[in-house]
Amino acid sequence: VCGSSQGIGKAIAIQLSKAGANIILLARNEERLKETLSDLYRSEGQEHQFLIADFSNPNSVAEVCKTLTVLPIDILINNTGGPAAGKAIDAKPEEFIAAFNAHLINNQQLVQAVSGGMRERNFGRIINIISTSVKVPLANLGVSNTIRGAVGNWSKTIATELAPFGITVNNILPGATETERLNTIINNKSGKLNVERDEVENEMLAEIPMNRFGKPEEPAYAAAFLASEYAAYITGTNIVVDGGRTPCL
Repeated sequence: VCGSSQGIGKAIAIQLSKAGANIILLARNEERLKETLSDLYRSEGQEHQFLIADFSNPNSVAEVCKTLTVLPIDILINNTGGPAAGKAIDAKPEEFIAAFNAHLINNQQLVQAVSGGMRERNFGRIINIISTSVKVPLANLGVSNTIRGAVGNWSKTIATELAPFGITVNNILPGATETERLNTIINNKSGKLNVERDEVENEMLAEIPMNRFGKPEEPAYAAAFLASEYAAYITGTNIVVDGGRTPCL
């Protein structure tokens, strides 16, 4: 489970451990990884561990992939923090390159590392945590919108390529979810517009039919379903978890 030291990634790791999986946590913050490790369920004798990689550096992820290649990985959760907010027109080329590396290139490396074993066992679940911007671009998230779209199309492509081997590839598209990233986005917008934080929150909530932000556990439940035998015939699709905000099917 990538990006599993906090937020949605941590919630997914906990939910999968509750379902009986042996978890390998992957993130860059060792202290937070140790905290998450202590929160994982072990009621069925699971053995959990963590590996350290910095997703801003594809070479760091490549090193971890050497270890993952020789392990029997059945489920891969691709997940990492999104790019900083800002308009696409103002973004520097290096911002797009950094986001492309952090998301698409690292996802590609991880899939290549684990999919060989999945093919041999004729079973695998690859789940990418992306964003609702795959369907509808979000305001002031120009770099993120661009890269998320690329990851969505990459995912659909490999879903088709890996389907004959019993491997499913799906995306979870979380909406506004109570994570550190959402907190940062709200604070930044509040400061930039010189308005109260509550005003920014209320504007965001007004766009959500359920009138609340999501909990990290909610996309985690979707991930647990997609990782299970109940989702064996679901591949190449997007599962939106956003309280009804996305204005398209």
